[in-house]
Amino acid sequence: MRERERSMNRWAALLVLCVMQLMIILDGTIVTVALPTIQNDLHFSQAGLSWVVNSYLIAFAGLLMLSGRLGDLLGGKRVFLGGMTVFTLASLLCGMATSQEMLIGGRALQGIGAALASAVILSMIMKLFPEPGEQARAMGIYSFVSAGGASAGLITGGLITEALGWHWVFLINLPIGALALIAGIRLLSAEEALGLRAGADAVGAVLVTAGLSLGVFTISQTSEGHRSAGELIAYGVVAVVLLAAFVVRQAKAARPLLALRIFRNRETTGANIVVVLVFAAGFGFQFLNALYLQRVLGYDSMQTGLAFLPAPLVIGTVSLFFSARLTARFGTRRVLLTGLLALGLGLLLLSRAPVDGDYWIDIAPTLFIQGLGMGLAVPAVIMRAMSSVSPADAGLASGLNNTAQQAGAAVGLAVLATVATGRSNTLAAQGVQTVTALRDGYSLAFLVAAVLVFLGWVVTWAALKDQHGEAVTEAPLAAAR
Repeated sequence: MRERERSMNRWAALLVLCVMQLMIILDGTIVTVALPTIQNDLHFSQAGLSWVVNSYLIAFAGLLMLSGRLGDLLGGKRVFLGGMTVFTLASLLCGMATSQEMLIGGRALQGIGAALASAVILSMIMKLFPEPGEQARAMGIYSFVSAGGASAGLITGGLITEALGWHWVFLINLPIGALALIAGIRLLSAEEALGLRAGADAVGAVLVTAGLSLGVFTISQTSEGHRSAGELIAYGVVAVVLLAAFVVRQAKAARPLLALRIFRNRETTGANIVVVLVFAAGFGFQFLNALYLQRVLGYDSMQTGLAFLPAPLVIGTVSLFFSARLTARFGTRRVLLTGLLALGLGLLLLSRAPVDGDYWIDIAPTLFIQGLGMGLAVPAVIMRAMSSVSPADAGLASGLNNTAQQAGAAVGLAVLATVATGRSNTLAAQGVQTVTALRDGYSLAFLVAAVLVFLGWVVTWAALKDQHGEAVTEAPLAAAR
């Protein structure tokens, strides 16, 4: 009976972690649909409106690495609960915002809380479920939340904005966050921590936070069009210099924030490169597909949100019910390779969607195929990124993996948006009809996204060893069943 109770508590603790991850993922996309309403109510300029998204992303991505290390030093539970508290209170500030400054400040605080909580979630899941079979199922649930949450955010954002107003896009976090915080205090176990004396490397923390924040800021501005190429190049150079100084610092520091030895592991390095590529394609595709539906096919915000429904449904089905069994039987590498092929194929098919596209013929099937690909690929690649590190570096690896996800999303959005805009502007200047020019721009961006995914397939093939027959044994096969 005690063993059964402990098992139930572990799965309940996983639910708390996934609820927080879902809130974080939703908050990255749920605001997108509400932006026009926010712009009208608070009188944002087009350039100023971008800060509603960018202030969150910059704080989030910039602090992930430091947050992961704090998880090792202070314990995952403390850092997670602290992040959840900051995120929930910041959501209240955003929901009560009556000025541009109040909303942007609240969004930055949300990003800080999201970084603290999200950076340690993966390491806590790995420690909660050390047995391979249960771990695969737990990672399937987490991956469903991560991959499906973005699409669900577009759906939820449209429904909430239409029914209750944009303030509730943020206020909905309050009851959910409060309940999850209470459950987390009770269910999450305190872990042995290294202690602050083990070293947080303050200089390294400043360098990496400043470098990542400036880098994400620079990338986010490339598709805005109100900064000169010279400015962007200058910002990019400074960001690279800061990150290079961080690497030099880590090589020489007695107690580094990021132990560079982690990159000697080909598995960890290769898996994180694939994470960057997959999230670059996935996040950029969702943003541009929403624009295709609205600006080419004429969908409103609610129709756009509902149009994405096949993707999270398929991701959820695959991640929750099939991913663990397939991973146990065939190994993460084969599942990952299959998932990447499906995701790339879906993007290639979407690139052929016409100006007068039919949803059930041109859109829904591609979302189904992409959902299948994400449902297979995301759990497998995250498991590979986390499985090769020592317990002492679990928080660091978790922060690194989340940084790879956010960096990939930021880079993918900037690159694909720039490709689409450049192609559309060129065609429009040649006299091509506006709707056709827009469609062709999005089609080219979808092709580039497919190339990123197939590049991830190549990295997987070359860098990740086939563990089938080595790491997969009869025990996890039995557990998966």
